[in-house]
Amino acid sequence: MADARESRQDAITEDEMTGTAVPASSTSTGTEPTLKTSNAFTTLMSPRKSKRRSEQFNKVPNKPSTGQTTTFLGRDGLGAYIASPAAFPASRVIYHTEKFVVINDLYPKSSVHLLLLPRDPTKTCLHPFEALEDTAFLAEVLVEVKKLRELAARELRRRFGTFSRKDKAREAAMDLEPVPAEHDLPPGRDWEKEVVSGVHAHPSMNHLHIHIISKDRVNECMRHRKHYNSFATPFFVPVEDFPLDPKDKRRHPGHEGYLGSDLLCWKCGKTFRNKFARLKEHLEEEFHVWKGE
Repeated sequence: MADARESRQDAITEDEMTGTAVPASSTSTGTEPTLKTSNAFTTLMSPRKSKRRSEQFNKVPNKPSTGQTTTFLGRDGLGAYIASPAAFPASRVIYHTEKFVVINDLYPKSSVHLLLLPRDPTKTCLHPFEALEDTAFLAEVLVEVKKLRELAARELRRRFGTFSRKDKAREAAMDLEPVPAEHDLPPGRDWEKEVVSGVHAHPSMNHLHIHIISKDRVNECMRHRKHYNSFATPFFVPVEDFPLDPKDKRRHPGHEGYLGSDLLCWKCGKTFRNKFARLKEHLEEEFHVWKGE
């Protein structure tokens, strides 16, 4: 159980630290194939549209299967995906390699919210500030993050491209038969600019994880002030900023009071002080504007 001081810096609530059980049918040894034969990554990278793609990005957390044997409790919950990624459905584990596992966040805080989980046993239980000081390891993480930003951008386009004025010409071309090759399509909106990637200055879960998340902050799991501020203040440290300077203020999130700071709209900068319900209403309004840009 975390002490009171640590809990005040947690970006998630106790009910989001329930742990993760590995399905009993799993025979995973941690040395699975480089990539699942069918997963969200390969599906979404296809130029042809498919309604089934959205099933890989669930907004509502999945319930674990009934036949469970190994459970990673509380703050160790992410360890289950690192240890046995092949045991989970594609709605949770998007893909895995020998070095990384990519999952849909169980409690997403935006329309698209992925987690990159490194599998290096010398890094996985380190604080991100320490782990990402290793420039060789950081370089590997940045390569994977780039792939995931592209993946998240494709999912944003798939979901919201029909609403975006910048994507109108591209959407029209996608309706042609046959669908033109990617290099023949109009470029459309740069959805990758709508994605951010980074770590929390005080991670609530023990295993190293990097967030790849869309900017909108609209999801039913976004329920508290600290949820929002953990992504809208310097508490969220972009992975591109590493390695951090030893004197960087973000190394001391409690002293800086990021989670308890006034609520500011990520898009227009309007302040809502501590009125989270009002901010949520405003974010829904901004969401419709953002989709249509």
